Amino acid sequence: MSLVAQIDGELKKAMMAREADKVSVLRMLKSAVKYAALEKGAENEPTDADVIAVVRKESKKREDSIASFTQANRTDLADKEKGELEILRAYLPAQMPEEKIEALVKEAINETGATSKAQMGLVMKAAQAKAAGQVDGKTLSAVVQRLLK
Repeated sequence: MSLVAQIDGELKKAMMAREADKVSVLRMLKSAVKYAALEKGAENEPTDADVIAVVRKESKKREDSIASFTQANRTDLADKEKGELEILRAYLPAQMPEEKIEALVKEAINETGATSKAQMGLVMKAAQAKAAGQVDGKTLSAVVQRLLK
């Protein structure tokens, strides 16, 4: 089952169960996926990779908001964002363990022949292609920087 169909099914279940918060998040996600597909010019249904990219983007927004609200002592808003983040994380693939990330980055460094931080973009591009959405960019960037020193 595709992620789009999974989101639709979860939305219907949440509507029947009258889970207002979940309905709101899933509607937002569905809208964001459709908007991303329109931006891309896709005529067909978005792929799972497209949906995962949108979920990552929306999750990042929630993480940034949580940090801002916590800093401003707005725990009520931070808690709301945390709830939304938990719903979104259900649609992300399991994160790759640290050892596998390091092995993947070392492989990307060998393939690209990178020797300095100046070539970090090249390594990041290769590593992201290999990671296939199982590693967030921030973690991957940290490992690449550490290994390119």
